[in-house]
Amino acid sequence: MTISIQRSDHDGLTPQEIGDRLAIRELVDAYAHCADRRDVEGQMSLFTADTEFLVFMDSRSAVPTQEIRGREGLRPVFENLGTYEATTHFNGQSTVTWSQDSATGVSYCLAHHVKVDDAGRSLMIASIRYLDHFVKMDGHWYFRQRKLMVDWIDNRPLSAG
Repeated sequence: MTISIQRSDHDGLTPQEIGDRLAIRELVDAYAHCADRRDVEGQMSLFTADTEFLVFMDSRSAVPTQEIRGREGLRPVFENLGTYEATTHFNGQSTVTWSQDSATGVSYCLAHHVKVDDAGRSLMIASIRYLDHFVKMDGHWYFRQRKLMVDWIDNRPLSAG
């Protein structure tokens, strides 16, 4: 069995290209950081005003479970994270493809959500792939479109820690 690994050619990258790559990675990480800190305004600020956010609770489906258009429409989604006692979004590998002041990318995340209710404490872990379209405006990178693709979910009870 032969495994093919796609590698990026980094020879000849300009300082601007290196900075753009770092800025996009920081954008992806800022999304997770804001989510886990319940910084709704900060999380919303990472998106363009005319953003499109599509949720696919089953990544095999061609039809999104939820479609949100416009930055302000994100508020209730991000505020809903407050229903959890804690969350941890752990970002993994990501790839980005460039073209001038826009880019597309795929990034992986394991999102942990701790819930406390009458039944006790529980943990929901979601394996997520984000399919992103980024744009650079006024020297800053933003999400223009973000597709949240849920590959699987695990629910389990937690001890009373």
